[in-house]
Amino acid sequence: MAQAKKSPASAQDAITLLRADHEKVSELFERFDKARDSEKKKSLASEICNELTIHATIEEEIFYPAAKEALKDDEMVPEALVEHDSLKKLIADIESAEHEGEMFEARVKVLSEFVKHHVKEEQNELFPAVKKSKLDTKALGEQLTARKAELVEEMTAAA
Repeated sequence: MAQAKKSPASAQDAITLLRADHEKVSELFERFDKARDSEKKKSLASEICNELTIHATIEEEIFYPAAKEALKDDEMVPEALVEHDSLKKLIADIESAEHEGEMFEARVKVLSEFVKHHVKEEQNELFPAVKKSKLDTKALGEQLTARKAELVEEMTAAA
């Protein structure tokens, strides 16, 4: 029997993809904490901001609206959106600020703490609720993957 062709877009469901993003950013924050060279810290902070910007965009455009509808939710998704607003402000501050000194380090540290809190809520509350719902997370994962690829391409072209 011929094996079904798997495209990268169908490789992960939405929750698996979003969890992988969370893990990647967590590792980047750990590398930032361990880095001693200011250029390395600047590079890692930039990568963190890019990853979070893409992740927040795909959640806001695709995942959250689908989750909100499937769950008839008026609490978890709005709270996540407010958290995203705070994260975006910190990202903007990090991207526009001097990339050295105590304020730069403090902003990245606070961003890390915000992200940890946000991830914990998503993984402990929102994701399990979505898994129990009738939402097709495989199809949603395909949409997220496609949109993420577009955003990565846009960001690469702009760099």
